[in-house]
Amino acid sequence: MSPPSLQEAKDLFRRIQRAAASLRRVETVVCPPFLFISELARLSRTVRCRIGAQDVFWESDGAHTGETSPRQLERLGASHVILGHSERRALGETSMAVSRKVRAAIQEGLTPIVCIGERERDEEGEYLHFVEAEIAESLAGLTQKDMPHISIAYEPLWAVGANAERADTPEELFPMTIFIRKTLAKMFGRKSKEVVMRTPILYGGSVEEDNAEGFLGEGGAAGLLVGRTSLDAKRFSAILKIADGLKPKI
Repeated sequence: MSPPSLQEAKDLFRRIQRAAASLRRVETVVCPPFLFISELARLSRTVRCRIGAQDVFWESDGAHTGETSPRQLERLGASHVILGHSERRALGETSMAVSRKVRAAIQEGLTPIVCIGERERDEEGEYLHFVEAEIAESLAGLTQKDMPHISIAYEPLWAVGANAERADTPEELFPMTIFIRKTLAKMFGRKSKEVVMRTPILYGGSVEEDNAEGFLGEGGAAGLLVGRTSLDAKRFSAILKIADGLKPKI
């Protein structure tokens, strides 16, 4: 729910947009609170800096008090939407609900950024079964043809937020990106290999200027889902420049 006012949101977005406009290899997506989407979309002057939302409902119309439909988001100027964020899941959102939202978003031309990630890691590797099931359930009902229209954001909950147990490392992330792609290939079959390899896997877990290069390089991430640091235009712009300086993975 930041920043607290429209004027602050506009100021922050303008500064981010200036930095993003000069970059060649980076697509920047800013996902503000719903109240600011239409105003910021009107300020968007470059395809290199797009507007997204933090959530959406699974119906495009109807009597669903308090919800926002994917059709409404698209008409406001949003191009992306974050779905299944760890904070939403902590409130009780299930992977089944996420899958309904993903399908509805794609149908209305939005690009879902689907968040997955384990709460803790165990030495026996049970967390891998959890991640595999979460991916399968969150993408239930999709076909291979839908995959070019989504991104996967891996956010290990134990490394997210101010109360994170510890920071993740690029060395730990790399095998997870491979595991996620193997899970997708298992879901959609052998013929999906090329599509799966081109599906962007983003990393979100206390991303800052000091670790961004490692996650994008050694970690094998195709992008970043940035949290608190995105509210500081100078620091966020520094992350964008770091990403732009790296050779693209996909």
